Amino acid sequence: MSQAVAPRGLEGIVATTSGICWIDGEAGVLSYRGIDIHELAAKSTFEETTYLLWFGTLPTAAELEDFKQKLAATRTLPASVVTFLKTLPKEASVMEVLRTTVSLLSIGDPDDTDSSHEANVRKSFRLTSQIAMIVAYFDRIRKGKAIVEPDTKLSHAGNFLYMLTGEKPITEAEKAFDVALILHADHELNASTFAARVIAATLSDVHSAITGAIGALKGPLHGGANEAVMKLLYEIDAAGADPVEYVKNLLNNKVKVSGFGHRVYKTEDPRATHLRRMSKDLGTAAGNAKWYEMSEKIEGYVRGEKKLNANVDFYSASTYTTLGIDMDLFTPIFAVSRISGWAAHVIEQHDNNRLIRPRAEYTGPAYPAPYVPLTQRS
Repeated sequence: MSQAVAPRGLEGIVATTSGICWIDGEAGVLSYRGIDIHELAAKSTFEETTYLLWFGTLPTAAELEDFKQKLAATRTLPASVVTFLKTLPKEASVMEVLRTTVSLLSIGDPDDTDSSHEANVRKSFRLTSQIAMIVAYFDRIRKGKAIVEPDTKLSHAGNFLYMLTGEKPITEAEKAFDVALILHADHELNASTFAARVIAATLSDVHSAITGAIGALKGPLHGGANEAVMKLLYEIDAAGADPVEYVKNLLNNKVKVSGFGHRVYKTEDPRATHLRRMSKDLGTAAGNAKWYEMSEKIEGYVRGEKKLNANVDFYSASTYTTLGIDMDLFTPIFAVSRISGWAAHVIEQHDNNRLIRPRAEYTGPAYPAPYVPLTQRS
């Protein structure tokens, strides 16, 4: 019988070694391959950051150009998959559509049965492009709009916004969304990434691992918090209520307010620092800063009263809304970004694999429990 005792939720447990992402929760540090997230948000692009995550170093100019061309070249979905998307109920959850379609993509993938490093990288290119396409395609389909075909000349962020809206994004919107993708690209062993690594550790394929990751991300305790934040802002706006008084009443009635606190960070989530500024700048530029202003008031109150900091979800809600993105696309867009980190972890797991098989602390009846014959059970 195992004598190991782990805290609930495996909090604080080191489950593997990885060279991809390092977090210092006490100091509020997030880094990819050792490079601080603040530097990447200020200086990098999603494509360059993805290269860093997959290959371990920043690319040269030639390597980055080659990477961008390869990624853009994979912006295609099999005709059978597009047909499948058109058959789905228009009211279907976008996360359910994404989860199911990613699984479907493994059928017919040219590298389906090949789990070599090189094949995993090729599949990662395809999935990074295809996840963005699935979200954009289905959103157009469910709204009765014509599908917008990808533009290989646009950046990953710019192309997604173009396919979603049918209009080439303005520079400010493209840059803001690109930074948002960088901020969400990886976060060490979060629930979805851990799920992906556990699946990959069985030597299952990349598509299976990413399908499992999407399933984990779908949960409201992981990827759905920013949607809950925006629902709250809409409720406050519809009621014409004071944001602070509204939230104060919720907290007094023991109702959880999403977007605050984090399992890892004991100070401000470094991603929230950028999203707060983005929310303000985008709102000001659009001439509609009310979502930011409401968020700022709520943040100030919760920080003062509950000593809780805003996390990545809190300001991503108002940022995405100001960009004109529907609320139920927030979590799918999380996947549009996080596929870069998921892929990096699956590649790393397969490159140095060991089956992930932890033990459980047993809390059942003491051994040996007697077997009571059926005729003697009451």
